[in-house]
Amino acid sequence: MRLILLGPPGAGKGTQAQRLVDRYGIAQLSTGDMLRAAVAAGTEVGLRAKAVMEAGDLVSDDIVVGIIADRVEQDDCQNGFILDGFPRTLAQAEALEQMLAEKSLQLNAVIEMQVDDAALIGRITGRYTCAACGAGYHDRNLQPKVAGICDKCGGADFNRRADDNAETVALRLNAYHEQTAPLLPFYQKKGSLLAVDGMADIDEVSGQIKAVLEAG
Repeated sequence: MRLILLGPPGAGKGTQAQRLVDRYGIAQLSTGDMLRAAVAAGTEVGLRAKAVMEAGDLVSDDIVVGIIADRVEQDDCQNGFILDGFPRTLAQAEALEQMLAEKSLQLNAVIEMQVDDAALIGRITGRYTCAACGAGYHDRNLQPKVAGICDKCGGADFNRRADDNAETVALRLNAYHEQTAPLLPFYQKKGSLLAVDGMADIDEVSGQIKAVLEAG
């Protein structure tokens, strides 16, 4: 099972990705994690990425795709993978398709989590995490069972991301609509795009994703 989750920031992609990992026994591939691992391992493409980052430049799409190409060969990707945070642009999507084709692989599905921008701003600005274990909560939608105490580890310190404010979130949403939303018709033409209602509660979204994957 090889999947991509698409949707704006705050749509719940991370939560659903983890559930897909658990359900299908596939690997969750984060571009940030893969970059750091490749640099640490000193692979050929990792050394290229390190040189670029040390120069203060952005890592190019071809380097990122090269890192993904190495990563999908590893044992934990035998059952498949779900890409987290990639592709973000049409150029990246096209490069990814070419790389997979060279390996005689193809995506099983691209799942769009459809959400409402205004509701998303409220969802993102209300979220916070446990400082000790990283468990996620929300002012309205997911509070700890005991106020001020993390359900998972019992910690009492919580953090909010500095960029989880309405102004920054609006900018991130605009960037998504300008750069990433064009991927939707790209994958629709390929017949791999599936849509779910990302505004539903977490369990319902998981059920919708399971249903569309099994129907496909």
